[in-house]
Amino acid sequence: MKQSPLILPDEWISKVSRLSIATSSKVRGQHKGSHRSQRFGASLDFSDFREYTLGDDVRQVDWNVYARTEKFFIKRFLDEQEMRVHILLDGTRSMGEERKWLFARQIAAALGLMVLQRDDRLSFSYIGEQSAMPFRKKGAIYRKPFLQIVSNLEEAQGTGNFASNGLKVLPKDSTVLFIITDGLETIEQWEQFFKRLPRFAGDVRCIQIVTEEELNPQYTGDVRLIDAETAREVNVSVSNRVRANYDKLRAEHEGQFNALASRFGIRKIQLIVEDGFQNALFHKLLKAHWVQ
Repeated sequence: MKQSPLILPDEWISKVSRLSIATSSKVRGQHKGSHRSQRFGASLDFSDFREYTLGDDVRQVDWNVYARTEKFFIKRFLDEQEMRVHILLDGTRSMGEERKWLFARQIAAALGLMVLQRDDRLSFSYIGEQSAMPFRKKGAIYRKPFLQIVSNLEEAQGTGNFASNGLKVLPKDSTVLFIITDGLETIEQWEQFFKRLPRFAGDVRCIQIVTEEELNPQYTGDVRLIDAETAREVNVSVSNRVRANYDKLRAEHEGQFNALASRFGIRKIQLIVEDGFQNALFHKLLKAHWVQ
């Protein structure tokens, strides 16, 4: 496969490496990692004492406490467990505008680099016409291979329903699930998708990618519009009334989309392409406590 230029410059990669995914989810993997879980284990993070019982490891007895109380107590430590993060990227045709698609992939790449840099487990799936190689790796040595995979996804030309197809590629053992999409499926499709997501992850987050043109189109007069998903052409005379109706329908869709996310316990944030990658990552996601 031809290797495309990396979509994140070295300067951005260096800055991204200083961040990590923030989560309060207690769902952890069984393998050692860099995050403290609520289970007890053998890390260096002290939790508390409990009275010694037959069968406990005598090496955990705290003799200083015994000298004061003449009772045997053992130290308990928080176990360190890996975080498992899955990124699901929408590659259907509505994501195909060049700047929008680049921005979505940059966000996906940045989140993935944060996971791998912290020795956590990353998996990635992509819904589009082009098949992305399955990715499920752990460790910083896989940062560049992951970045290359995302960079190689040159076009968003997927057909069909993103929401229903997305369920087919999700692992069922994630700590955090990121969904990167423009949210332009029907509300009925999103409802069927969202209500099933809690079984896949304890912490589900939806990143909605939009452009200024989608939020506030500047078309006037007679124009021919092409549906990005179906390629169907529509001739429209853009008047103030038509624009007002578009604004109304979009606001209704956005309100219902947000309400659905809230109903199913899904955290959602909207990122505008024109605001730029650095603003999205180092301002909006940090402010929302999605990264730290």
